[in-house]
Amino acid sequence: MDTLSYKTVSANKETTDKQWVLVNAEDLVLGRLASQVASMLRGKHKTNFTPHADCGDYVVVINADKIRLTGQKWTDREHFKHTGYPGGQKRISPKELFDRDQTSLVRQAIKGMLPKNKLGNVLYSNLHVYAGTDHKHEAQQPKEVKIKL
Repeated sequence: MDTLSYKTVSANKETTDKQWVLVNAEDLVLGRLASQVASMLRGKHKTNFTPHADCGDYVVVINADKIRLTGQKWTDREHFKHTGYPGGQKRISPKELFDRDQTSLVRQAIKGMLPKNKLGNVLYSNLHVYAGTDHKHEAQQPKEVKIKL
């Protein structure tokens, strides 16, 4: 057997086939939606997945204002942020965060499931979240994908 005939091919920016994907978030549980979308952004569903390269798809999430949280998470869960100053820890419930910006819960959940490095920042820029059904990416002709629960 010739061992040189088996080559491992690593994907890079030039060899990846990036698609536009449309995900309808209506009546989907936030965490399950976020994990599936993060996997699509990463490119883990593709056969040429490479951990150190951006080989994922562009993802457009619509109806982010119609997501679900199970149990009492709307009121009991807390989101934390810190200003960087002593005593600068801020806490907010998902309900208050949702009232400020209807797409922020989906954005934060997906960002938390991406790598915490430069690659994660690039992958996060491939995500587009909209509160309603209208989005500005019709020209890219995104393919609608059903989220498996």
